[in-house]
Amino acid sequence: MQITFAGNDSEGLRYAPIQTPQPYWLAWKEESEISARLDRDVTQMMAPARFLELIHDFTLFDAGIKKIARPNQYFAVKATQERVAAHEGGIIWQTQGSGKSLIMVMLARWIREAQPDARILVVTDRKELDRQISEDVFGGTGDKVRRAKSGTDLMAALADPTDRVVCSLVHKFGKREETEMAELISDIQSAKIGAPVGDFYVFIDEAHRTQSGKLARAMRQVLPEAMFIGFTGTPLLKSDKETSLETFGPYIGKPYRFDEAVEDGVVLDLRYEARDIDQRISAPDKIDAWFEVKTKGLTPIAKAALKQRWGTLQRVLSSRDRLEQIANDIIMDMEMKPRLNAGTGTAMLVAGSIPEACKFFEIFQKSGSILSDKCAIVTSYKRVASEITGEETGMGETEKQYVHRVYTDLLGDTSEEEYEEEALRLFKKEPGQMKLLIVVSRLLTGFDAPTATYIYIDKQMRDHGLFQAICRVNRLDGDDKDFGYIVDYKDLFRNIESAIDDYTSEAFDAFDKEDVEGLITDRAEQADQDLRDARDVWLGLMDAVEQPKGDDEIFAYFSSPQGIEKDPEAEEKARRRQALYKISGRYARVYANIAAEPEGSGFNDLELSEYRREVERAIGIRDAVRLHSGDAVDMKLYEPAMRHLIDNYIRADDSEVISHLDDISLIDLVESKGAAAEDDLPPASKRKRENVAEAIENNVRRLIIEETPVNPRFYEKMSELLTDLVRKRREEAIEYAEYLERIAALVRDAKTGHGGDYPCSIKTVGQKALFDNLDGNETLTLEVDQAVRDTAPFGWRGNKMRERKVRRCLEHVLDDPDAVERIFEVLKNQSEY
Repeated sequence: MQITFAGNDSEGLRYAPIQTPQPYWLAWKEESEISARLDRDVTQMMAPARFLELIHDFTLFDAGIKKIARPNQYFAVKATQERVAAHEGGIIWQTQGSGKSLIMVMLARWIREAQPDARILVVTDRKELDRQISEDVFGGTGDKVRRAKSGTDLMAALADPTDRVVCSLVHKFGKREETEMAELISDIQSAKIGAPVGDFYVFIDEAHRTQSGKLARAMRQVLPEAMFIGFTGTPLLKSDKETSLETFGPYIGKPYRFDEAVEDGVVLDLRYEARDIDQRISAPDKIDAWFEVKTKGLTPIAKAALKQRWGTLQRVLSSRDRLEQIANDIIMDMEMKPRLNAGTGTAMLVAGSIPEACKFFEIFQKSGSILSDKCAIVTSYKRVASEITGEETGMGETEKQYVHRVYTDLLGDTSEEEYEEEALRLFKKEPGQMKLLIVVSRLLTGFDAPTATYIYIDKQMRDHGLFQAICRVNRLDGDDKDFGYIVDYKDLFRNIESAIDDYTSEAFDAFDKEDVEGLITDRAEQADQDLRDARDVWLGLMDAVEQPKGDDEIFAYFSSPQGIEKDPEAEEKARRRQALYKISGRYARVYANIAAEPEGSGFNDLELSEYRREVERAIGIRDAVRLHSGDAVDMKLYEPAMRHLIDNYIRADDSEVISHLDDISLIDLVESKGAAAEDDLPPASKRKRENVAEAIENNVRRLIIEETPVNPRFYEKMSELLTDLVRKRREEAIEYAEYLERIAALVRDAKTGHGGDYPCSIKTVGQKALFDNLDGNETLTLEVDQAVRDTAPFGWRGNKMRERKVRRCLEHVLDDPDAVERIFEVLKNQSEY
């Protein structure tokens, strides 16, 4: 299977490769005169030629994950194919985070397949990008790549036709950028190695940079017949636009700008906040007052927990050192900001220099805070013993000695490469263990870490460097990441009021206005609007619930009290529940964003209190419906991030344990506690015993439905027993406590997957399932069991030829064709066969 589709008339078509999580399903986007969304999408995507093309040219594996092109990637490649046919170069502009690198791969593969003599040369000017493109981008998709190490090596690679994809880097980090660029160009021009072989297509990454234009002109001397394609994720500077377009050619296709990518859900919107550290307070009484203001949005438990660490924070917050003030500000965010404190989000700190980065690192290490052992420093510094030779002056530690000492203490016997590799792995894969990366210039381009949520900037930056840096936090990463956040300690966007409306001022004044439109919005102002909007959406959802909108009305609208098999609206109610979970979760998250820093909002205390009560009600309804409908049968009541958010910003009472369902499913609770299970349910779920019983029944019914293929006859009996129990409860023919105990016993039986009374020869779970479904025929059960064990080939499930062999085996033992099919399905769901 290549592509999976899902769609309806209101939302159109969504598509994705198999096993793609729901948030990453894609919507097709193309102009059309057809107004009906589903008809339009199907017509555009299912045209035979395009459908086959999507499978053949636009589907690939990236680091083991199957991916298919987004519309922006598809149309960028298609537009370039037309330019390739005319042998005319140009610039592909796809905003940061929208999949520019995969466009390179798809285009390179198409060119090499269409033209047997074609060769691809990919050139970039950063080590990280060179490694990423050669190893992660092309290497991750299975393409063989040769990395050129110097100008001479590059010329040798160009003369070797066996290397169809060559990557080359043009300079290292540091102050020798101009010198090394000149050296590379000189190497290329003076090389005595054989002439290049093949029909070359030169991809120059980060084509917005002036250096890339110089390199392109030098490469033209060596490859005069080559076609040059520039790639950029940022706009071209006004001053360089004419030169860049002359060097590479015009834009290829339509530029895919940041605001369009946000609208399409490809990247996240960015929220900006300037912080004036110089105005921080230092008097102890003022710090205490500031703490009260800062934490007024927290619940009593969360506030008490933070106060336990207040002694340390109080000491460091009183510092007058600017870097310490910034570090302490970040520490407070780690304690307060929902995603950072929950352990699902991470942050980057951009320091002004390597010594400053080291200073920040030492401050965090000695702070006694959550960052003491959960931050790392990643810079271009490499330890060389000779660099501190002769540095001793007798006047204290020099800057070089200081940096060398910090790195030596940090690394010990570990190499810089090993340290950084582990730090980046934790940052991406285990954000709770690596919350902050301190950088200077590295990782600000080409570094893709979806966990990155905040970027703190304490370095003078502008134009391309700033654009690329802030886009490190715009990647999608689950439901609890709604935005990327920029915290600016250098006031890079002066006069923020006007800058929010006119992004060409100050830091981005070298860009054309339309090229950076929609890039950032003011965090506090937009957060207020987000809360109002989330409330409107929540109220709109609840409008359809009948008055008085109590538990009975809510369950009747969202759930199926009599069971889904008897409810003609079951599918529609399932869609309503998904909307409920999504909308209430969004409402809680946007409220928490304000509760984490209420003094910056436009709401007064009374208004925030009203919002909190309404959000608490929304989450209570969400929890109760999840339980009542059975949607929580295979999940904890709260995913970790949402549980953290609720505990810290929403729950108003002081009870430390709201429900044991934080750590156990309702099915498990009923199984282990029987009649006592009712005491551990959330308050919203146990106001009426009828609702409690319906919630338990729906969960047990779902368990039975999901497990039926494993042993149909056994679970048919379980279903009959459940139906009988429900009837007796409704007719009040059984005491409530006895009902709970009997349904607990039923759950225990259902979870075993088989009954308890079998002949001695019937031992395994699979044999018991066969025995139940062969009407208790012991001899026949053992015959089938042995025949299948002797015959079934390895990996037979899903392989038609091997499945046919298993069926033939059953036909020799069973006379009835219906029995063959029935037992075959049982075997498919029993892992021991």
